Amino acid sequence: MNTVTRVTSTFAVLAAGVFGTQAMSADEAEPNRIIAIGSSVTEIVYALGQQDRLVGRDQTSTYPTEVLELPDVGYMRALSPEGVLSVRPDLIVALEGAGPPEAVEVLKEAGVEYVSISENYTRDGVVEKIRAVGTALGVEEAAEELAVQTGARIDGAHSNAADAALNGSARVLFVLSAQDNRILVGGADTQADSIIRLAGGVNAAGSVSGFKPMTPEAIASTAPDVILMMDRRGNHITGNEELFALPAFQLTPAGRNKRLIRMQGAYLLGFGPRTADAIADLSAELQRISGS
Repeated sequence: MNTVTRVTSTFAVLAAGVFGTQAMSADEAEPNRIIAIGSSVTEIVYALGQQDRLVGRDQTSTYPTEVLELPDVGYMRALSPEGVLSVRPDLIVALEGAGPPEAVEVLKEAGVEYVSISENYTRDGVVEKIRAVGTALGVEEAAEELAVQTGARIDGAHSNAADAALNGSARVLFVLSAQDNRILVGGADTQADSIIRLAGGVNAAGSVSGFKPMTPEAIASTAPDVILMMDRRGNHITGNEELFALPAFQLTPAGRNKRLIRMQGAYLLGFGPRTADAIADLSAELQRISGS
């Protein structure tokens, strides 16, 4: 599957026919009003040194901190065409899954070039994502250099994590949410599963696929050594004491020893330029907390 899906709308083609060479030259000009949708896409734009071309970002794009100075065009899965078009972009580079589909269709029909970047939660997926963003921005050479460097750093971090886990891999249960005693965990085929394995751990919920609710009995049977959660703010957070008071965790090794790791969500699960650092940090925490 192609990593980049580039769309030139029928609107743009018709405009070229009506307005002639003026419309065509504008369409062919280097895009300099770019909106990045998706945290890892935005981070790649910055890592490539192309941030001066950005005129907007979505709510998931919070790193580096200076990106917060850009206009917020909404949450990537609940985009408003009016909000996106209000900053007059000539290129939208969006992580696949951005939507809803009808909003994306409106953006395409508005004549704005729309590039969809495929998501794959692997080392190679990160490398291809960097190349795809570089192609969209017309900086293929810089993107290839960054892709090679990032791939090598991920390989090194994974190798170090595997070496550190030789004496026994921690069983890690990723908990997406635990509100109202309804516990949602990350099973196989998720970014949580991938980062746990890259960091030398074992996904305690690997027997299920995707993000699924799990009963207290099922959680107890997974016997996690460590709970892994995103470091959230506001109404979405479940405090440590509140979490370990839940019956689902009280009979697990993680619950008995109160072993919990929290990491910022886009850093942990973004699969972008910082993934090697996330692997190293998670691996170090697993080794530290498992030995305590």
